[in-house]
Amino acid sequence: MASLLEKVGTLVRANLHALIDQALKANSVAVLDEYIRQAENNLEELEDAAATVGGSVKTLERKYKEYQAKADKLDRDIDVLLQQGKEELAVAAQSKLNSTRRLAEEYREQWERQKREYQALLDAKLKLEAKLTAIKQEREELQALLELAKSKELTAETIKSLDDLVGIGDQDISRVAESIRARLDKASARSEMMASRLDAQMDEVLERHEIEQQLEERKRRLGLVQDE
Repeated sequence: MASLLEKVGTLVRANLHALIDQALKANSVAVLDEYIRQAENNLEELEDAAATVGGSVKTLERKYKEYQAKADKLDRDIDVLLQQGKEELAVAAQSKLNSTRRLAEEYREQWERQKREYQALLDAKLKLEAKLTAIKQEREELQALLELAKSKELTAETIKSLDDLVGIGDQDISRVAESIRARLDKASARSEMMASRLDAQMDEVLERHEIEQQLEERKRRLGLVQDE
């Protein structure tokens, strides 16, 4: 029983702030989960032990009262026997009374000890339950805080990545845009050159056609070409 109370005492004395600090450093509530597991196991043992000791307290109390009642009756019987002059019976009754009183006292002492132990178990149970409740509440709050912290860290990392991406993207887009503009400028220049060349060719063709018409007319005047 002492070992159980020592284990419970260790859990009750556990520093809540230290446990939370460990959880924060590890970025995990595992240390609190382990405490909760141990506390719940010891709480079950405490409840079983308290139930056993509580039953023993009731038994010892009943035995003490039974022997105390017997002692009270013997005490009255002795008075009657002495009044009746029955000395030998009174001696026997007194001897039995002494024995009964010793047994009653032993039961009373055991009863008192068990009552103290039972009360100690109940007190330890209440303290451990209170500590367990506090740890569970802190665990939930800490879990929420850790999840929030992770979320904020992820958000910050995402923003940083986006910042990097935006910078890189701007440069890439600028290079691509500049390349496209260069290609467009080159294509435009080539188109202009081709259009100019085409214009020249057209002008050349049109001028030759006009000259040929002029020469044909001249041949007709000269009679070098007969009209059809």
